[in-house]
Amino acid sequence: MAEDDIPIPESLLPYDLWTEEALRFVALRALQFAEREGLPGLHHFYVTFDTRHPGVVMPDRLRAQFPEEMTIVLQHQFRDLHVDEAARRFSVKLSFGGVPSTLDIPLAALTAFADPEVRFGLQFVMQDEPTSEAVIEPAAATETEPPADTGPADVVSLDAFRRRPPTKD
Repeated sequence: MAEDDIPIPESLLPYDLWTEEALRFVALRALQFAEREGLPGLHHFYVTFDTRHPGVVMPDRLRAQFPEEMTIVLQHQFRDLHVDEAARRFSVKLSFGGVPSTLDIPLAALTAFADPEVRFGLQFVMQDEPTSEAVIEPAAATETEPPADTGPADVVSLDAFRRRPPTKD
C-alpha cells in the first residue's frame, strides 16, 4: 500500500473552521487598516457577502434587488467605514443610484474578499452557497477612468486544504 493510499483519520479538531475564521480575519484586518489610514495607492476592496445571512443590515430596496449575494467596491466613494472586531462585523456608508445607504455586515456573511490592485483574493465557503452573483460599484457613475485590468486575482480557496476521501482504483 503506497503512502498516498493510507486513509487520513477523521479529525476531532475543527481545523477547517479555524482556518476559515483566520482567513476572514485577514479581510477584517484590511478593513481595519482602511478605517484608520484610508486606502493607500490604488488599493481597493471587492467585498462579497450573503445578503440572506442573519445579522446583515441593509435597506429593503437593496435586499430586494440582491436577495442572495452582493459585491460592494470600497474605493473612492465610501464613508464612515467602521470595523467592530469584538462583534466581528463592519459597517459602511455607500451611495446606490445617488441614494446614501448604510450596510452593516457580519464577518461570517462574507463569501469573498479581494484587492484587485495586488491580485489578492480570498473565497469563503458558506453552508448554503448563493447561486447568483451581483457586482455593485457605487462610484461607477462618478468614475472618470475604469481601473486597469491587472489580470486574474490569486484567490485562496479553502477547498485546496480540505481533506478529500481517498480515491478507489
